[in-house]
Amino acid sequence: MVRLSIIKILKQLLQCKCLVLDLDGSGKGNIKTGLHFFDHMLDQLAKHSGIDIDLVCNGDLEIDEHHTIEDTAIALGEAFSKALGDKKGLERYGFLLPMDDSLAKVAIDFGGRAWLVWKVKFKRNKIGDVPTEMFEHFFKSFSDACKCNINIQCKGDNEHHKIEAVFKAFAKAIKMAVKRDINNNNLPTTKGVL
Repeated sequence: MVRLSIIKILKQLLQCKCLVLDLDGSGKGNIKTGLHFFDHMLDQLAKHSGIDIDLVCNGDLEIDEHHTIEDTAIALGEAFSKALGDKKGLERYGFLLPMDDSLAKVAIDFGGRAWLVWKVKFKRNKIGDVPTEMFEHFFKSFSDACKCNINIQCKGDNEHHKIEAVFKAFAKAIKMAVKRDINNNNLPTTKGVL
């Protein structure tokens, strides 16, 4: 079963000017937010989820990173929500991932309820050009916009390894959860609605 899931969203009120998302892609990322480390993390998301993400975000970086990261998460969350469509046959759940000294556990549920559990502690205020507090905000904004439940835990010593493991585990969780079971065209719930 081939499914075309290309979603284009133009955000006039938000900072994201262009977003193309293809759930059936090959993991290509063309991402430009002006935050190099954040772009690197979003490239990890594209590559390890197998989802193509084409994103341009022209935020107000002269003030700070907040709106750029938040609006990117909202745009991605809304795009994922639309790309998932009616959710029939969706595997729905999805991962843990080691990276050197770090172990990230990410569980996701595209069941229609927004919630974030964040159990990641950082010893530094910034990783690259991104304040570490913005990573939790990114995932919360994504969860709210996509209406999905995300539980993220990570332990490790190297801050870069920790957050990269989180983004890669998030990508793998998404990859698992968005797969469709070709032998099942039912909603993955006993309630009849998601």
